Amino acid sequence: MPGRVFLVGAGPGDPGLLTLRGKACLEQADLVLYDGLVNPLLLRHSHAKAQRTCRVGGPGERHLDQSEINRELIAAAKSGLTVVRLKGGDPFIFGRGSEEAAALAAEGIPFEVVPGITAATGAAVYAGISLTHRDHASAVAFITGHEDPTKPESAIDYEALARFPGTLVFYMGLHRLPQIAERLIAAGKPPSTPAAVVNRATTPRQRTVTATLSDLPDAVAAAKLSPPSLVIIGECVSVRGQAQWFEDRPLFGQVIGITRPEEQADSAIDRAVALGALPVVIPTIAIGPAPDLVAVDAVLDRLDQFEWLIFTSVNGVRGLLTRLWERGGDVRRLAHTKLAAIGPSTAAALVEFSLRCDVVPDEYRAEALAERLAPLVKDQRVLWARADRGRDVLPQCLAAAGAQLEQIVVYTNRDVAALPATELAMLERGEVDWIGLSSPSIARNLSTLLSPVARQQLGVRTRLCAISPVTAAAAEEAGLPIAVTAKDYTWNGMFAAMINSR
Repeated sequence: MPGRVFLVGAGPGDPGLLTLRGKACLEQADLVLYDGLVNPLLLRHSHAKAQRTCRVGGPGERHLDQSEINRELIAAAKSGLTVVRLKGGDPFIFGRGSEEAAALAAEGIPFEVVPGITAATGAAVYAGISLTHRDHASAVAFITGHEDPTKPESAIDYEALARFPGTLVFYMGLHRLPQIAERLIAAGKPPSTPAAVVNRATTPRQRTVTATLSDLPDAVAAAKLSPPSLVIIGECVSVRGQAQWFEDRPLFGQVIGITRPEEQADSAIDRAVALGALPVVIPTIAIGPAPDLVAVDAVLDRLDQFEWLIFTSVNGVRGLLTRLWERGGDVRRLAHTKLAAIGPSTAAALVEFSLRCDVVPDEYRAEALAERLAPLVKDQRVLWARADRGRDVLPQCLAAAGAQLEQIVVYTNRDVAALPATELAMLERGEVDWIGLSSPSIARNLSTLLSPVARQQLGVRTRLCAISPVTAAAAEEAGLPIAVTAKDYTWNGMFAAMINSR
């Protein structure tokens, strides 16, 4: 039996603009073939093999023409795979999705088309331009600026477009902008018509240039805009200043290195995107399973012996309680146990298991947790679910308070051997504005992984933000210059520190 192909519109760039149906398709895919303009962050929704397809080849990129893409879709589906063809914008608006659908239909391959937010609406809204407006435009036209080169003549009627009573949107028209403006004006469009070009729409690198129709080509050339860009022409452009919002976000355009383990970076990535930044995942440590499940199981067998259970990370929560569930147990085993968490993220992980914390300190660090617990744990049996390495502040303080502390390693925390090549190259070119350091071990390993060229950018083009004074001290000891330290010891606190330093 053949597989199935989903032609999914990925939207114009912002990963938050993917539809729920598109996300569901990605989650069930065996193979994802994604366009060169698709935001790679969308691949977080899939565990499938992913292959980038570029119809226009660049340095180090594999070039595929449309017929090759069609053949790959058909071959993968005939082998029984569920395939997602992830396309920028909407598959059927200048996306050649209809050609792919026709090729699949001809081979008897089942398929579904999932609409996406097209570039015109995404670019206009994120640039603060309303394509329709009660006072300015009651119609909008989408036009390709890049017709099929094999056509004997253009199908675009510039005289009709010049008379069109609404907004004109040209896709893929940047390279022909002088000719488009010239032909519209020659056909009767007033040279003073407001116009704009939106570059890299809905992404942190979005740039918008506005001018009159006659002046737009020179203004765009002076700004050195490059594809992908969208051209918008009409009176609606004049109201941009009233509705501009995206480019005013507090970290707009900033490139931020997320050093958390890749599988745990989602919350920081989503927050960076919400603030207008471009997140770049630069993992310096990796999380692994418990080194000795026999030891973990032995502790789980006598959970009822402990009055307190302490967690100092989300990984500790998931490592211990997931294993409890795997062995047939559940939260009833903790009915007589009090729970302590180092901070709100760890407490939230406990909520996932329907557990509420008894103690969460106001400051999210081991010293504060130990201070809160000290008067509560004298002569109490306490279990700490921890990593295989870390600071020893907590056991020392609790021992001094008279607790009977036992420690169990429920996950490993290991250094990665090298930074991803693409992200390291960005660091070496000074293209990363901030790197967030969320633990001493992350700071120390980053120092060992940076190339000499990348290290030269620190404090010059790239600034470092530490999550706490302890992390800042570890970074400084490793030779990393800290620009700011968060007051709230969370990733949100680091983002706030970055904003306040601008």
